[in-house]
Amino acid sequence: MSAALVWFRRDLRVHDHAALHHALTTHAQVHCVFVFDTTILGPLPRRDRRVEFILRAVEEVSAALHAMGGDLIVRHGDPRVEIPRLAQELGAGAVYANRDYDPAAIARDEDVKRRLNDGNPAADYFDFKDQVIFERADVMTQGGTPFSVFTPYKNAWLKRLDPADLQPWPVEECAARLAPPRDDEPLPTLQQLGFQVTDLAELRLPTGMSGAQALFRDFIERIDDYAATRNFPAIKGCSYLSAHLRFGTISIRQLAAHAHGQGGRGAETWLSELIWRDFYHAILWHHPRVATQCFKPAFDALRWDDAPDLFAAWCAGRTGYPLVDAAMRQLTHSGWMHNRLRMVTASFLTKDLGLNWRQGEAWFAEKLLDFDLAANNGGWQWAASTGCDAQPWFRIFNPVTQSEKFDTEGRFIRRYVPELTGVPQKFIHAPWKMSPAEQAACGVRIGRDYPSPVVDHAVARTRTLARFKAIQDRLPVVS
Repeated sequence: MSAALVWFRRDLRVHDHAALHHALTTHAQVHCVFVFDTTILGPLPRRDRRVEFILRAVEEVSAALHAMGGDLIVRHGDPRVEIPRLAQELGAGAVYANRDYDPAAIARDEDVKRRLNDGNPAADYFDFKDQVIFERADVMTQGGTPFSVFTPYKNAWLKRLDPADLQPWPVEECAARLAPPRDDEPLPTLQQLGFQVTDLAELRLPTGMSGAQALFRDFIERIDDYAATRNFPAIKGCSYLSAHLRFGTISIRQLAAHAHGQGGRGAETWLSELIWRDFYHAILWHHPRVATQCFKPAFDALRWDDAPDLFAAWCAGRTGYPLVDAAMRQLTHSGWMHNRLRMVTASFLTKDLGLNWRQGEAWFAEKLLDFDLAANNGGWQWAASTGCDAQPWFRIFNPVTQSEKFDTEGRFIRRYVPELTGVPQKFIHAPWKMSPAEQAACGVRIGRDYPSPVVDHAVARTRTLARFKAIQDRLPVVS
């Protein structure tokens, strides 16, 4: 019943919080801490929206804990040093945290655990499952091996699911054990953390626990239509909760419980997307090498092109393919990209431009507000056909037909590629097909006002098939 310290990380909420629940039900006094990790923040650009998003969430957690009679201690430094030091300062006999599955985070936590154990006095370290429904070896094949294809994993996930897996971890009933505020030390500002204010407020993305719940309430009203609308970027069909899931301002159990309990095609389709999230976390746990290598080792031998100009055009949204360009500009503008477009742009980079998936993965990691290593890596390797995909490597998205199917009227394209505002619908997906007279009539000259296609899709497709076939031909024949 000694004092305990709860270390908040990617779980920035005070309700349905596994580590906080277990600490409060085990110890007489519980302190809470968040560390702005300088080893993570150091390499980031000084106007990174994620830091501002986190700070707003931390402010709300701090206010909520104060309202419950507690406090949030905030530190700025290396948690390997800060957590053991604070545990000793507070006389905490144990540190509680929710698990993080990134290889770097696992190494960090092991280091913290070792330092706590070596401290004088020593302190225990306890961690808990919180950011996924099932983790590690929770869902395995009948042979006891990890799944490598999503659909069998999903079926096993659903079969294993029990109502208890979706129950929240209550906090409020034991809030009296929260340690009272130690002082009135204010939270740091962005400037004190070494960052500048971003355009996060202008993007009108609700932040913190309250923002997450507001988005969820809005999505509940639309969830029945999710299956029918989720692939169309010009339609409000998504939940827009990805950043909140990434930083834990909302509980995955709350979301999965609602989807599972409601049923219907929309809710079932959304639950499937949540299961994808568990799947990619399991892949990263069982195969940490995927952080730098192909899930399918044979494809590490792929010979990708070296074309900095093409990569720069892709990053800037200047490829000449309107849907690809609109998606890339959406990413730069908002720090978010529609999920269908993540697949389209990733396929375009790897299979039209012939560039290494690692380049695109790194660009998304820098730009995405909801960046999550497991999901980002899994999605990129899926699109590049080097990862967990039941489909063969010759699945190649056609950027024009994808555009015609999912942005038929060109509404999304015109929003992010204003040069094409006057282009009629029949040409909006392939504006290079317009004659000079047609270009003049709609006020855009291809090659001057908007780029010509940087590659020919048909030619690029042939090159990609040859690139992958060269690897397949070297693989041993399995009889």
